Amino acid sequence: MVVMILEHVTPAARGEVTRWLLEPRAGVFIGTVSAMVREKRWAFLVKKHPTCAMTMFYSAKTEQEFAIRTRGDTTRKVRDFDGLALVTRREQQLTQK
Repeated sequence: MVVMILEHVTPAARGEVTRWLLEPRAGVFIGTVSAMVREKRWAFLVKKHPTCAMTMFYSAKTEQEFAIRTRGDTTRKVRDFDGLALVTRREQQLTQK
């Protein structure tokens, strides 16, 4: 299973991803694809849309049974806490409230 969250992307980029994954909410994509398709979609977005911010969760043989990959200036930050991946809001967002 793969979950991708895209921020700051064009409608064309979202349209490309919807060929492989469902978009239940704007910028959030989910589906089951092979590792090769997952890596090719990631590489395509990196190459064709260098300014987009992406977070991808995918099945992996880890303690949590998934892995996380990020790129760009996302609104959330992935932090390692004793081997577990945790997602936190950016500090600047916390100070603004």
